[in-house]
Amino acid sequence: MADREKATDQMTLWKEGRGSQQPDVLTTGAGVPIGDKLNSMTAGPRGPLLVQDVVFTDEMAHFDRERIPERVVHAKGAGAFGYFEVTHDITRYCKAKVFEHVGKRTPIAARFSTVAGELGSADTVRDPRGFAVKFYTEEGNWDLTGNNTPIFFIRDAMLFPSFVHTQKRNPQTHLKDPDMVFDFLSLRPESLHQVSFLFSDRGIPDGFRFMNGYGSHTFKLINSEGKPVYCKFHFKTDQGIKNLTVEKAAQLASTDPDYALRDLFNAIANGSFPSWTFYIQVMTFEQAENWKYNPFDLTKVWPHTDFPLIPVGRLVLNRNPLNYFAEVEQLAFDPSNMPPGVEPSPDKMLQGRLFSYPDTHRHRLGANYLQLPVNCPYSAHVANYQRDGPMCLNDNQGGAPNYYPNSFSAPDTQPRFIESKFHTSPDVARYNSADDDNVTQVRTFFTEVLSEDERARLCQNMAGHLKEAQLFIQKRMVQNLMAVHPDYGTRVQNLLDKYNAEGTKNAVHVYTSGGASAVAAASKM
Repeated sequence: MADREKATDQMTLWKEGRGSQQPDVLTTGAGVPIGDKLNSMTAGPRGPLLVQDVVFTDEMAHFDRERIPERVVHAKGAGAFGYFEVTHDITRYCKAKVFEHVGKRTPIAARFSTVAGELGSADTVRDPRGFAVKFYTEEGNWDLTGNNTPIFFIRDAMLFPSFVHTQKRNPQTHLKDPDMVFDFLSLRPESLHQVSFLFSDRGIPDGFRFMNGYGSHTFKLINSEGKPVYCKFHFKTDQGIKNLTVEKAAQLASTDPDYALRDLFNAIANGSFPSWTFYIQVMTFEQAENWKYNPFDLTKVWPHTDFPLIPVGRLVLNRNPLNYFAEVEQLAFDPSNMPPGVEPSPDKMLQGRLFSYPDTHRHRLGANYLQLPVNCPYSAHVANYQRDGPMCLNDNQGGAPNYYPNSFSAPDTQPRFIESKFHTSPDVARYNSADDDNVTQVRTFFTEVLSEDERARLCQNMAGHLKEAQLFIQKRMVQNLMAVHPDYGTRVQNLLDKYNAEGTKNAVHVYTSGGASAVAAASKM
């Protein structure tokens, strides 16, 4: 058993780390020593339990409450800790202290996840992967939430709840429903870019170490002179990109559904610390005003030829969580946490997430979730006028005033931290963006980014999933693919014709061998 992997041997390693230290005294949650934790207190050997058995009630009451609501999305994931080190000076673009000089290191927490699956789902499903990083800076926490894709399915946050519902379960059958998925996607052609990425080889990364990460949204950087630029953030894996084949992913889903979590834990435990190189893209306000498409559209990328990658630093993960629940399940990322020098852009999806993320954390973890050790800005001092609420973990700011303004030297604002001013003049309305260019960048991805073999696998993967949807939904989806490129749509349609013909034969076979009851079943296929 000497060659057991670190993740499998965790408890033995924990014991060895204690050396000759004697076991701790077993206690209740209040620290009261316990003499017997194997037997309930009863009235006689066969009598009923007693209410005074506080050892039992302490154990059971906590057990009844030890599960918190799982995340609505990104429920299944892995986390690790490490540092971000600046390797290139970008202070001409951003005044944030995290970037203030080459060589500076900032502690970070990272979480990787699948998006649609529940806590017990497999790591190797075809799904985008979450890629979120928390920088514990001396100006407060900076949470950069993103995915392993530089784009997303939709560009307006109004559609986000509906999109997520389609990725979850049918409200009556409680089953995953391909009609729901492809009905929505085919009705929203802006999803074509992300859908094509998803059904390409990169739709199933080989764990979390061999994939890129992207802030995806457009953000704003402000330098020390107050000059702003728009930017995008990129994490490029130093391990190289590796993806799983459909066959390997299916095998792992049944034999090792926690494959990605295990791979990350063992890599760090064995000293093979994964790392990513951090880049930015920069666009001036003047360029944004005159660019050929909306630069805040989350369904599109900024071409590297026009906006080249600028190196910034390196992110390294070198510590596994000491306890998964405390440091990963309770780890909460909020894109509205931005230090001075980083601000939101008019990106509609980002604007929606500024509210959605902290709101869901308050529901899932509680009003004081930012006081949890893994979430608290421990490199900065918190001083505000928020008080009380359940699970207040600190001194509740003692006797300091809890109202503002006041006359008692309590925390005050600092004008140097005021957000940058920007001009806006259009009429307020609900602007429809559905008819924006939904195909040009997808066409480039299909014809120029993918090789011939990759295009073939993309079409096979697409048709293999789309075949489960109803014919009218298949037809609408193929029409969208035709708009991208005739070869794209034709290949998928040809594969669907084959699958649909095979389905018809199967239906006939059921009819001829199943009697009258099979006639009714076959007529519904």
